[in-house]
Amino acid sequence: MKAQKKLEITHYRKLSLVLRYSIHSYLPSSSVTTSTVGLMSSVVAPEKPTSNTMGPKEVELILVKEQNGVQFTSSTLVAPTPPQTNPSGEERETWGKKIDFLLSVIGFAVDLANVWRFPYLCYKNGGGEMDEKTRGGGWGEKAHVGLERVDKGSAFLVPYMFFMLIAGMPLFYMELALGQYNREGAAGVWKICPIFKGVGFTVILISLYVGFYYNVIISWALFYLFSSFTSELPWVHCNNSWNSPNCSDWADNSSVSDIYKSTPAQEYFERGVLHIQDSNGIDNLGRPRWQLTSCLGVVIVLLYFSLWKGVKTSGKVVWITATMPYVVLTVLLIRGVTLPGAIDGIKAYLSVDFLKLCDAQVWIDAATQICFSLGVGFGVLIAFSSYNKFSNNCYRDAIITSSINSLTSFFSGFVVFSFLGYLSQKHNVALDKVARDGAGLVFVIYPEAIATLPGSSVWAVIFFIMLLSLGIDSAMGGMESVITGLMDEFKCLHKHRELFTLFIVVSTFLISLFCVTNGGMYVFTLLDHFAAGTSILFGVLIEAIGIAWFYGVDRFSDDIEEMIGHRPGPYWRLCWKFVSPCFLLFMVVISFATFNPPSYGTYTFPPWANMVGWCLAISSMSMVPLYAIYKLCILPGKFCNRLAYAITPETEHHLVDNGEVRQFTLKHWLVV
Repeated sequence: MKAQKKLEITHYRKLSLVLRYSIHSYLPSSSVTTSTVGLMSSVVAPEKPTSNTMGPKEVELILVKEQNGVQFTSSTLVAPTPPQTNPSGEERETWGKKIDFLLSVIGFAVDLANVWRFPYLCYKNGGGEMDEKTRGGGWGEKAHVGLERVDKGSAFLVPYMFFMLIAGMPLFYMELALGQYNREGAAGVWKICPIFKGVGFTVILISLYVGFYYNVIISWALFYLFSSFTSELPWVHCNNSWNSPNCSDWADNSSVSDIYKSTPAQEYFERGVLHIQDSNGIDNLGRPRWQLTSCLGVVIVLLYFSLWKGVKTSGKVVWITATMPYVVLTVLLIRGVTLPGAIDGIKAYLSVDFLKLCDAQVWIDAATQICFSLGVGFGVLIAFSSYNKFSNNCYRDAIITSSINSLTSFFSGFVVFSFLGYLSQKHNVALDKVARDGAGLVFVIYPEAIATLPGSSVWAVIFFIMLLSLGIDSAMGGMESVITGLMDEFKCLHKHRELFTLFIVVSTFLISLFCVTNGGMYVFTLLDHFAAGTSILFGVLIEAIGIAWFYGVDRFSDDIEEMIGHRPGPYWRLCWKFVSPCFLLFMVVISFATFNPPSYGTYTFPPWANMVGWCLAISSMSMVPLYAIYKLCILPGKFCNRLAYAITPETEHHLVDNGEVRQFTLKHWLVV
């Protein structure tokens, strides 16, 4: 008898198998079904759908032989990956590999500002003050004390990390989760709260406006790259046709007034590349310069063929554009730390003075850097994550990519200040005379430093390849935000992605032509000042309020749990509901309170130009109230009924018909 029982158990072990059934109803996580031994081939029939249908679930059935001839079936629910569909019901494109998505997000977030803005802010907010008794002296006196400057240092990293934790990472995580769950672009995701759909159009417009001038920066880098393939770099001396009588080498700076002094590198950028001397201001632009127009055309072609097939192609391009900057930065750092004076520059970058934390400007600079460095509010993170698989761990992605972005900014500071320290010592000038941010750092100061190195042409080629890589993938992200956002909103465009992408990039190219004229720098400055300043802060503020308060942070947490298997902790929920919105509101107020009209050098923009700039900013911000009014007007019923439909997810409109509106209950507003 024992031998027979052992034989039966062995027989059933051999026949053990896993049966997967897709059923359209909820089953208990563990159930027991009995049958006789002879019913080995029996089939478990799926239950009929009920009103609780939540989508297909896979059930894993494992057959086990037990005593007394009874067969027990243990079932376990396994949630399958839902069909990846777009709004039109067709299969939605997904990233070829997970690494494609991560590199795309990193490539977008890590851009030129990580190199030309963050390191300068660390230095600027460290004081960098010279002894008071040396102020007002000649260039020689300033140079001597500049190298022995009082390193009061920078406490900038303290508020930067603080704002990163309470606002940067939570908002980054929020956008990734929002796009991945709803699987649509910046406008389409607002089916969760239709009245806020206008903020989707706000961020799409902002990304479009930024593309008008951001591509021009890449064309400058391309122009410099072509100019670097010479035995002698064109910004080394003052003997060129574009140089003015005020041009002076660093060696002659002691006899030249600060007001009129200009270096060969500075004149090459302003007079040799931009030809700004041929324009009197923004009302006298002139024609587009063919050299820059050609470079801009090359950039547009690169963008088009990187985007025309969707994330399948752009996900492969970023393998080069997102990784190249790290290779080049490492090579430049190795070269930079071997230069004389490099250590002095790095010390000035790293030294810390916590007394600077009492300066409000330090906190404002840190908060502003957080808002713009991570790339929230451009719709790019939403667009990229919408192509993820539903069960992708967006929480882990948010932590990894936002951390890499900040570490890259910090790392680039070593590269920048090793060369600035070298330039300061070589030309015997104070460090604060060579430390600057913006285009002046990467197109004037850094080329100046590179020109003094042996094999300068090779180093120049390497440096400008890095700038191209930093710029291209960020520009790709901005374009993808526009393309995905509009395609998901207007379903007829899905079948014509190639043509629609061509339309977007050509339109961007035509507007960008204003920035490559003789007076193009004035247009560039105006766009840079108004296109994505206060408006981007306003857009993210409305986005945070719409998700955390109207849609509900508890409901949003349920969505995340459905994707990754666990709810966000209390820290994230508190940041989403209270801390981040307060931070953003503070930044919007500060942005208005500290607004200064744009200027370029000594040039002041006329009133009409400032009016055009404000119209540009308001055009994007106005999408929020305009769409809200439009939505309330087209909905049926009385105002309260319209409002209920407008703030309730589209999938729950049937509850509004039954008088069940979550947002009309006190619990909805208090729960965290």
